[in-house]
Amino acid sequence: MPKVFVSGCYDLLHSGHVEFFRQAAQYGDLYVGIGSDKTIEGYKHHKPVYSEQERLFMVKSIRYVKDAFINSGSGIMDFVPNVEALKPDYLVVNEDGGNDEKRRFCEEHGIQYVVLQRVPSQGLTARSSTDLKKTECQIPTRLDLAGTWIDQPYVSQYSPGWAITISLEPTFEVRERCGLSTSTRNMIKKIWPYQLPNMDPEMLAKLVFCFENDPERSDGIISGAQDSIGICIPGLCRHWYDGRYWPERIETCYNESVLTWLEDHLCMIPMFPRRPDCSVVTGKDITTPKVKNLADAAERCWQAILAKDLAAFAEAYRASFEAQVAMFPAMIQPGVEENINKYSTLPGVLAWKMPGAGGGGYLALVCEGRHCFPEGAIELTIRRPGM
Repeated sequence: MPKVFVSGCYDLLHSGHVEFFRQAAQYGDLYVGIGSDKTIEGYKHHKPVYSEQERLFMVKSIRYVKDAFINSGSGIMDFVPNVEALKPDYLVVNEDGGNDEKRRFCEEHGIQYVVLQRVPSQGLTARSSTDLKKTECQIPTRLDLAGTWIDQPYVSQYSPGWAITISLEPTFEVRERCGLSTSTRNMIKKIWPYQLPNMDPEMLAKLVFCFENDPERSDGIISGAQDSIGICIPGLCRHWYDGRYWPERIETCYNESVLTWLEDHLCMIPMFPRRPDCSVVTGKDITTPKVKNLADAAERCWQAILAKDLAAFAEAYRASFEAQVAMFPAMIQPGVEENINKYSTLPGVLAWKMPGAGGGGYLALVCEGRHCFPEGAIELTIRRPGM
């Protein structure tokens, strides 16, 4: 019998996968290569729902499969070492899983390359892992670009100013205690577990802010409004604070060319979660000149983004982070400086900061372009209105 090879993650195994295996097995004995946990984390930037051993067990149990194994390579072509050892007659892909690199590989190795259409088994609904994931939590997160801390009255009382945020689609694993408003996001999930309701974004942000900051809250901490605003209001947003918890005005930018430009120059590098015993407000030193530096940097940052002026954006982005650290030096916890030193010196990296209150989490980098994103960087998708 001819040997047939297919490869994939097969994390959320569904009827579409089984039908694909059935069709592929018509060409001969079917062998399935499965992406390892490490490979999935490397190029999808999230852990699989099921471990590689669970996925292997499930795939092997399907009657159309002759045998299955964990691919030993890495990246999108992680199956190469296994195919070279197996020497199959056919390599089969579905219509959205093929590419020129796979086709060339088959030509070089004398393997027939077969592309199957996505057709559900008779009487069944078409399934895809992407559609299934839409039933999981799709609550956005936020990245603060400049003016962080100005949303706290004990900061803005020294000088008013803007905070700038972007709302992000959760296309990656949103890690806890890493500066991406997970506490606010978790509060939202108590009311709306899967997605935000379809209502006025500013009203929604205020509802979330009031719900999170219940007057009965025992710890006495008031979460900054930039968290609920950054999550609930799509696109690029800035909000003006002047000694109060809620901003006096909010401005948004939904211009597609501006949002795409930001996506082309921003990425994130995972570091480590903020440690449980970390207090970023320890040793804070808030003065009028320092808050004015923060406010001035945020204003420059906004204008640079709208003008798509990369050099000015990077300068203001760095200045805003430096102003934060000048007021809250405990943001730089052990291990942070080593990461900054590592990534700030890479070619094409122009500026860096930690999201939120710092202490750990991610490094959010401004780069010359996507081609300069460091290996393992998380690419960002800004949420558009209506998404």
